[in-house]
Amino acid sequence: MRELNVLVVDDELALRQILANTVKKAGHQVKTADCGEAALALLSSEEFDVAICDIRMPDMTGIEVVAKARENGIETMFLMMTAFASVNTAIEAMRTGAYDYMIKPVRNEDVVNRLSQLSDFIGLKSENKVLRNLVMQTGENQCLMVSPAMKQIDKLITKVAITDSTVLITGESGTGKGVTARAIHHNSLRVKAPFIPVNCGAIPENLLESEFFGHTKGAFTGAQKIKKGLFLEADQGTIFLDEVGELPLNLQVKLLHVLEDHKVRPLGSEQSVNINVRIIAATNRDLHEMVRDGTFREDLFFRLNIFNIEIPPLRKRVEDIPILIDFFLKTESSKLGISDEIKLDADVQAVLKNYEYPGNVRELENIIARSLILTEDDVIHLEDLPPQIRNQDTTPVIHSGQLLRDQIKRFEVDVINKAIEDANGDRRQAAKALGLGLSSLYRKLEGANDA
Repeated sequence: MRELNVLVVDDELALRQILANTVKKAGHQVKTADCGEAALALLSSEEFDVAICDIRMPDMTGIEVVAKARENGIETMFLMMTAFASVNTAIEAMRTGAYDYMIKPVRNEDVVNRLSQLSDFIGLKSENKVLRNLVMQTGENQCLMVSPAMKQIDKLITKVAITDSTVLITGESGTGKGVTARAIHHNSLRVKAPFIPVNCGAIPENLLESEFFGHTKGAFTGAQKIKKGLFLEADQGTIFLDEVGELPLNLQVKLLHVLEDHKVRPLGSEQSVNINVRIIAATNRDLHEMVRDGTFREDLFFRLNIFNIEIPPLRKRVEDIPILIDFFLKTESSKLGISDEIKLDADVQAVLKNYEYPGNVRELENIIARSLILTEDDVIHLEDLPPQIRNQDTTPVIHSGQLLRDQIKRFEVDVINKAIEDANGDRRQAAKALGLGLSSLYRKLEGANDA
């Protein structure tokens, strides 16, 4: 449970003190106000997560406090206190913008339970806000790929994002499936709603159904309060099911029903709840093979695979490597709080361009981060690279088992990329320097990606 900053508002001194002590003992920060004006003054000068506010006070009602707070853009969550005879007034306060109400006399355990619930709710709101900020990042935090393969991926993202189609993203680990999912959400009409990423392989199997669909209080041992579940948290937005191939068969059936009926039923409940959620799934496994083996349901596969985006491995789009290197040099330097003027030694550039990257983009990011930590000047040298990388031969790699024409294509791409780099990214100038037409240069790059 996260610590909350709580304001107690009541004109009765004894009640204020009792509530303040209860809040402190529950592990939260607390301040008090004896009237509505004092409460508004504190709310305007400090950030409070929750205000426990009496309905009836001498200078103004609790409803007026809520209304004025909302008018001033204050997002504090109000928990109202009222006598039983004034329940209708408390409901009016909720229409004004209060979160909930409690009937006097207020019991200490009720206050603690309500604060615990609000702590979970506020934590979730904060996480969703962070996620929305992540997908809304622009400018220097974007890394625009130049390879024909990734430009085609961008086109697919743009086309599918504006629809509500389910998307299946496939590709090796570290290729950027999560980034692609966020980009789809960011470019969709759901961008202002939550984006909820779920690693299906990281949740214990016995908790999957509860995590996905929620549960009622007492649904099983340890279910001490209601849980909404990730699908309901993502309502109106997007849920990203990463590593969907790790789901057990019993959960695959339930996920299929969600896709077909657009409803979820929490554990312990007899009622289904309608949801409006876009599903994006991703996997590095071969779902076709899993269907043949009986470990993945064919009907679920067809439901997920309405629109497939396959992210190519980094070794098949080597022209993106220099751009990614520059991008990670900047972003990782910022994370580490060091100079962003650090450059690569020429030998390091050759090694990084020639490396196969079994871990794809994520591996390159880790290599750059490690090298920035180890470098002792403003240049990354070979000794700053991991041993398995710095021992790579910088001469063209001979791939046994590959046809000669495929190896020649790869060598051509290396030469073309060097020319593009020497021309500061100007492909027309690079083509001219190589004695090629611009269309021939693009054709050779595209042909290598298809090899």
